[in-house]
Amino acid sequence: MTPLRAGIISAVVTVALDQASKLWLLNVFDIAHRGAVRVTPFFDLVLAWNIGISFGWLQNDNQAAQIALMVVKAVAVVALAVWMARSHTRLATVALGLIIGGAIGNGIDRLAYGAVVDFALFHIEIGGNTYNWYVFNLADVAIVAGVAALLYDSFLGVPAAKAP
Repeated sequence: MTPLRAGIISAVVTVALDQASKLWLLNVFDIAHRGAVRVTPFFDLVLAWNIGISFGWLQNDNQAAQIALMVVKAVAVVALAVWMARSHTRLATVALGLIIGGAIGNGIDRLAYGAVVDFALFHIEIGGNTYNWYVFNLADVAIVAGVAALLYDSFLGVPAAKAP
């Protein structure tokens, strides 16, 4: 299998898993009516509608702002796809596919709902205080994993080891 094919497969699988998880949580599990569901002592399923960008930054439900975010996301996906097509290592290509798939998955949410569906919440209680991580989804996990893999490939991968 060529690196490009592996990258395309990782993007398609990411979009499919991300959208399937969100559709199941919204329509079958009905998380909107259940509220927060404790899965473990440190992990809950919750419904959060993110109208901003990563980590909830730039919260704005103005339609012009949402269109601007979609345009920026589309340009980024095209740029990443060009990079993926030119990539020569399987790890970098799969990583780019994960990022592209995550961006498309969250983009589908923006088109369908006007916001990104987030549902995973990690938390810890220390000394009577609860500390929460950001609420996220599988697309976000794919994006973070893709960035981590790109960093690994850039600094420790085979091409980096051969660089002068």
